[in-house]
Amino acid sequence: MSDQILRDHLVKLLRGGSAHLGFDKAIEGLPADLRGMKHQELQHTAWQLLEHLRLAQWDILDFSRNPDYAPPKWPDDYWPETAAPPDDDSWDRSVEQFRRDLKAMQDLVGDTKTDLYAKIPWGEGQTILREALLVADHNAYHVGQIVSLRQALGAWQPPALP
Repeated sequence: MSDQILRDHLVKLLRGGSAHLGFDKAIEGLPADLRGMKHQELQHTAWQLLEHLRLAQWDILDFSRNPDYAPPKWPDDYWPETAAPPDDDSWDRSVEQFRRDLKAMQDLVGDTKTDLYAKIPWGEGQTILREALLVADHNAYHVGQIVSLRQALGAWQPPALP
Protein backbone atom coordinates (compact mmCIF):
# COMPACT_ATOMS: atom_id res chain seq x y z
CA MET A 1 0.00 0.00 0.00
CA SER A 2 1.38 3.40 -0.90
CA ASP A 3 1.82 6.13 1.64
CA GLN A 4 -0.83 8.26 -0.12
CA ILE A 5 -3.40 5.47 0.06
CA LEU A 6 -2.77 5.15 3.80
CA ARG A 7 -3.13 8.93 4.23
CA ASP A 8 -6.40 8.89 2.28
CA HIS A 9 -7.74 6.04 4.42
CA LEU A 10 -6.75 7.83 7.63
CA VAL A 11 -8.48 11.05 6.57
CA LYS A 12 -11.62 9.10 5.70
CA LEU A 13 -11.48 7.24 9.03
CA LEU A 14 -11.09 10.52 10.92
CA ARG A 15 -14.01 12.03 9.02
CA GLY A 16 -16.23 9.13 10.07
CA GLY A 17 -19.33 7.94 8.30
CA SER A 18 -18.07 4.68 6.79
CA ALA A 19 -18.51 1.91 9.33
CA HIS A 20 -19.97 4.23 11.94
CA LEU A 21 -21.97 7.41 12.14
CA GLY A 22 -20.08 10.68 11.81
CA PHE A 23 -20.03 13.43 14.41
CA ASP A 24 -22.25 15.85 12.49
CA LYS A 25 -25.02 13.27 12.03
CA ALA A 26 -24.88 12.35 15.71
CA ILE A 27 -25.50 15.91 16.92
CA GLU A 28 -27.73 17.07 14.05
CA GLY A 29 -31.12 18.24 15.28
CA LEU A 30 -30.44 17.63 18.97
CA PRO A 31 -32.88 19.93 20.77
CA ALA A 32 -31.15 22.54 22.93
CA ASP A 33 -33.19 21.56 25.99
CA LEU A 34 -31.78 18.01 25.85
CA ARG A 35 -28.09 18.98 25.64
CA GLY A 36 -27.72 18.92 29.42
CA MET A 37 -30.16 16.10 30.13
CA LYS A 38 -28.90 12.83 31.56
CA HIS A 39 -30.69 9.52 31.22
CA GLN A 40 -30.91 7.49 34.42
CA GLU A 41 -29.14 4.50 32.87
CA LEU A 42 -26.34 6.45 31.20
CA GLN A 43 -23.43 8.28 32.73
CA HIS A 44 -23.14 11.50 30.72
CA THR A 45 -25.10 14.28 29.06
CA ALA A 46 -24.64 15.29 25.43
CA TRP A 47 -22.81 18.42 26.61
CA GLN A 48 -20.39 16.39 28.70
CA LEU A 49 -19.72 14.04 25.79
CA LEU A 50 -19.26 16.89 23.32
CA GLU A 51 -16.85 18.72 25.59
CA HIS A 52 -14.94 15.52 26.35
CA LEU A 53 -14.63 14.83 22.63
CA ARG A 54 -13.38 18.36 22.02
CA LEU A 55 -10.94 18.43 24.93
CA ALA A 56 -9.46 14.99 24.32
CA GLN A 57 -9.13 15.57 20.58
CA TRP A 58 -7.42 18.92 21.22
CA ASP A 59 -5.01 17.24 23.63
CA ILE A 60 -4.05 14.57 21.08
CA LEU A 61 -3.67 17.18 18.32
CA ASP A 62 -1.56 19.42 20.56
CA PHE A 63 0.63 16.48 21.58
CA SER A 64 1.04 15.53 17.91
CA ARG A 65 2.47 18.87 16.80
CA ASN A 66 3.67 20.87 19.81
CA PRO A 67 7.24 20.32 21.05
CA ASP A 68 6.30 22.27 24.19
CA TYR A 69 3.32 20.00 24.90
CA ALA A 70 2.20 19.82 28.52
CA PRO A 71 -0.42 17.18 29.34
CA PRO A 72 -3.70 18.29 30.89
CA LYS A 73 -4.64 16.90 34.30
CA TRP A 74 -6.66 13.70 34.10
CA PRO A 75 -9.65 13.58 34.50
CA ASP A 76 -10.37 17.18 35.50
CA ASP A 77 -9.17 18.82 32.29
CA TYR A 78 -10.95 16.32 30.03
CA TRP A 79 -14.54 16.82 31.18
CA PRO A 80 -16.68 19.94 31.65
CA GLU A 81 -17.61 21.09 35.12
CA THR A 82 -21.32 21.34 34.29
CA ALA A 83 -23.87 18.87 32.94
CA ALA A 84 -25.35 21.44 30.57
CA PRO A 85 -23.82 24.09 28.34
CA PRO A 86 -24.04 27.59 29.85
CA ASP A 87 -25.85 28.75 26.70
CA ASP A 88 -26.41 27.92 23.03
CA ASP A 89 -23.31 29.87 22.01
CA SER A 90 -21.14 27.65 24.21
CA TRP A 91 -22.54 24.56 22.49
CA ASP A 92 -21.97 26.10 19.06
CA ARG A 93 -18.40 27.15 19.90
CA SER A 94 -17.58 23.67 21.18
CA VAL A 95 -18.99 22.05 18.02
CA GLU A 96 -17.02 24.41 15.79
CA GLN A 97 -13.79 23.92 17.73
CA PHE A 98 -14.21 20.15 17.53
CA ARG A 99 -14.66 20.43 13.75
CA ARG A 100 -11.63 22.73 13.36
CA ASP A 101 -9.38 20.44 15.38
CA LEU A 102 -10.61 17.36 13.52
CA LYS A 103 -9.82 19.12 10.23
CA ALA A 104 -6.38 20.03 11.59
CA MET A 105 -5.70 16.36 12.38
CA GLN A 106 -6.90 15.38 8.91
CA ASP A 107 -4.60 18.02 7.42
CA LEU A 108 -1.68 16.78 9.52
CA VAL A 109 -2.01 13.17 8.34
CA GLY A 110 -2.81 14.26 4.79
CA ASP A 111 0.34 16.40 4.53
CA THR A 112 3.03 14.43 2.70
CA LYS A 113 5.66 16.27 4.77
CA THR A 114 4.32 14.54 7.90
CA ASP A 115 6.17 11.31 8.63
CA LEU A 116 3.40 9.06 9.88
CA TYR A 117 5.85 6.50 11.26
CA ALA A 118 8.47 8.64 13.00
CA LYS A 119 8.43 8.67 16.77
CA ILE A 120 7.20 12.00 18.11
CA PRO A 121 10.38 13.43 19.72
CA TRP A 122 8.65 14.65 22.90
CA GLY A 123 6.66 11.43 23.31
CA GLU A 124 7.37 7.95 24.54
CA GLY A 125 7.31 6.10 21.24
CA GLN A 126 4.05 7.46 19.81
CA THR A 127 3.76 8.27 16.11
CA ILE A 128 1.39 10.51 14.15
CA LEU A 129 -0.14 7.33 12.73
CA ARG A 130 -0.89 6.09 16.24
CA GLU A 131 -2.29 9.47 17.32
CA ALA A 132 -4.57 9.69 14.26
CA LEU A 133 -5.91 6.19 14.96
CA LEU A 134 -6.40 7.16 18.60
CA VAL A 135 -8.46 10.23 17.61
CA ALA A 136 -10.59 8.17 15.22
CA ASP A 137 -11.17 5.41 17.79
CA HIS A 138 -11.91 7.78 20.66
CA ASN A 139 -14.26 9.91 18.57
CA ALA A 140 -16.16 6.87 17.25
CA TYR A 141 -16.67 5.55 20.79
CA HIS A 142 -18.07 8.79 22.19
CA VAL A 143 -20.11 9.66 19.09
CA GLY A 144 -21.75 6.27 19.64
CA GLN A 145 -22.49 7.30 23.22
CA ILE A 146 -24.20 10.47 21.97
CA VAL A 147 -26.42 8.37 19.71
CA SER A 148 -27.22 5.96 22.56
CA LEU A 149 -28.10 8.90 24.81
CA ARG A 150 -30.35 10.38 22.14
CA GLN A 151 -32.05 7.02 21.68
CA ALA A 152 -32.63 6.72 25.43
CA LEU A 153 -34.04 10.26 25.57
CA GLY A 154 -36.34 9.59 22.61
CA ALA A 155 -34.56 12.20 20.49
CA TRP A 156 -33.09 10.03 17.74
CA GLN A 157 -34.28 9.53 14.22
CA PRO A 158 -31.87 7.27 12.33
CA PRO A 159 -30.56 8.88 9.14
CA ALA A 160 -32.03 7.59 5.92
CA LEU A 161 -29.93 5.02 4.11
CA PRO A 162 -28.44 6.19 0.80
